[in-house]
Amino acid sequence: MNTPPYLLMLVLSLFIISCSNESIEEAVSEEIEEQIEEETEEEEEEEEEEIVNSDTPCTFTLEGLEPNSTIKINCIMDLNKSTVTLPANTILEFDGGQIINGTLAFQDSGAGFIDGRLMNSDLILSGDVKLIGAPTATFIFTPAKWKNIVQGQTISDIALSNTKNFENIMLCTRNMGATIFEVDKFDAYFQTTLVTSTTTNQNFYASREAVNVPSDFHLKMSNKTYLRQYPAEDDIENGTILAIREASNVKITGGNLVGDRRVRRYTPDDVGLQGTHLCHIHASKNVTIDGINFIEGSKGGLVIYALGFSFNPDYNPSKNVKVLNCSFENIRRMGIALTDGRDVTIQGNTFLNVGQPMNNSDGGEVGYAINVEAYRTRDSNGNLQENEIARDILITNNTEKNSRVGFVSVHIGQNVTIENNDISTRVVYSLTNGTKVLRNKFNAFSNNEDFAIFAAGKGETVFNNEIAYNEINGYGLGIATNTRDVEIHNNTITNCENGLQITKTTNAIFRNNTVDVNNNGISATSTFANNVSFTDNTITARGFHVKFSLLNKGNDDLNNRVNLDGNVFLNNRKVNFFKSNGINFTNNDVTGGIEIGDVTNIDISSNSKIDPSDSDGIRLFGTHSSVKILDNNILKPTGSTRFDCINNNSNTPNGIRISNNTCATR
Repeated sequence: MNTPPYLLMLVLSLFIISCSNESIEEAVSEEIEEQIEEETEEEEEEEEEEIVNSDTPCTFTLEGLEPNSTIKINCIMDLNKSTVTLPANTILEFDGGQIINGTLAFQDSGAGFIDGRLMNSDLILSGDVKLIGAPTATFIFTPAKWKNIVQGQTISDIALSNTKNFENIMLCTRNMGATIFEVDKFDAYFQTTLVTSTTTNQNFYASREAVNVPSDFHLKMSNKTYLRQYPAEDDIENGTILAIREASNVKITGGNLVGDRRVRRYTPDDVGLQGTHLCHIHASKNVTIDGINFIEGSKGGLVIYALGFSFNPDYNPSKNVKVLNCSFENIRRMGIALTDGRDVTIQGNTFLNVGQPMNNSDGGEVGYAINVEAYRTRDSNGNLQENEIARDILITNNTEKNSRVGFVSVHIGQNVTIENNDISTRVVYSLTNGTKVLRNKFNAFSNNEDFAIFAAGKGETVFNNEIAYNEINGYGLGIATNTRDVEIHNNTITNCENGLQITKTTNAIFRNNTVDVNNNGISATSTFANNVSFTDNTITARGFHVKFSLLNKGNDDLNNRVNLDGNVFLNNRKVNFFKSNGINFTNNDVTGGIEIGDVTNIDISSNSKIDPSDSDGIRLFGTHSSVKILDNNILKPTGSTRFDCINNNSNTPNGIRISNNTCATR
């Protein structure tokens, strides 16, 4: 005879609490008491609303039943610590009663069925038994029926047993045919930071010590469900309340996961890594996290990662993960950390104050609402190894406000799309390819926001990135680049100090952007750039339209080129090239003048209009080499007779070629 795999799991009387409420309260720290004083009063009121409708003792027993019997339990049946053997296909229906204080042994010759509302910590089930409604039953968890789980304020040992017992109830009911585990009013602490292994391997694995949600299962919580992290020891750097480890087809919805950030302590040598998370997704497939409130995690909110490294035979990545409609509030370090995952969607979530200091807690390191950071190394031959892989990630329709550093950092990832989000801080990417920042609305949370988008990263893994159709408002700088192989187009930058800034940038295209800023429209200072083009942009600047200073002055930069072609500069400001090399300025429409000082390899040609008022059309000063001023349509300056269409005040006339320019009267 084969023993059903869930048989041992049905022994649910694992641990029955004998402590009184008074003894528990005495063991709780003052910090926890302050946090839950009001909640305890609410819980006492809720305990009065139990589902058990009857307190009348049963006048019948379950002895001597015939096979295929259906019994309605509408009374309290006390088994007096005895074992009752039930025949094949016995069905026990809930009708407001209970069965307690004993064992029901269902015969193995035929499956029996029980209503989940009859299950409790004082009833042991054995044999072949399923939930009524299996294999797609809904189990309703009623806290008062499970004495081995203690709600509210508690001590570490009891919080540890809460972790074990709550997980076991889910595993048990899943094996009995439940696919939905429904929780309503419930508020309990869970100790998840201690090693419970009894083997010689005493390493700590956060996703093992957590409350694990099994495969093919939906943990359905309400807004009255609170799962809390029991405060960890000061130097703990890992742990999580919930985990999905090597599971598939899992859904967790609703509820509140509350971290220990307010009540835990940190050691003086903490560098921002101490604390616990709220949920881990570890080497799992087809996972949906929907509508959960992630609150005050002391190390982070949600982590998505793999088992093993990608080049090892035991590698097991997380795939097809959806994080939907959740809130991440006052989370230390990071809201979501993604180190290894494929086909991940992060949609419709709200991130508030991630990484910001609070009470006794600094913001930790990182400080981004979402951090995509796979791990890479190089082998002994210098070949790149992808230890972890984060790719095909969609971050869309989220709202972020007041993260300490930023909204999204794609440090190492592939094919990451950040689209249609409302952002109050910034987006940064570096060692990535196929990353797209599209159609987002950036509205600076404060006047101290330095920039909205920063494209960084060099090397063979950085290519095919795109920044487009974003609306940026209120920053010190709209878009900055220090990268290669990026296309930046159709963005609107308004009410910022500066618009577009390039630093150490190669193979980049800026086209069809609209910039209206208080200082410089396009700028580059003390840097290099090569094969960079600015085409068909519309610039309104109250500093300089373009400000290039000390650009391409290194010995390795002599052949570099930056092209500005077909742009429209709307207001009466200047284009300024100073001590720079390798610039083509062609086919532009300029309201204002152009200043050129101490430059080499500069081509100012075929500009359709240069329209100055309080300046020269083109002014040259200092020392020049290989400068061309050709075929430009210049309007005679207004405002003073001292201004000319072309004012050549250079001390190297042989370094400048001036030909076929017009100087038209208005």
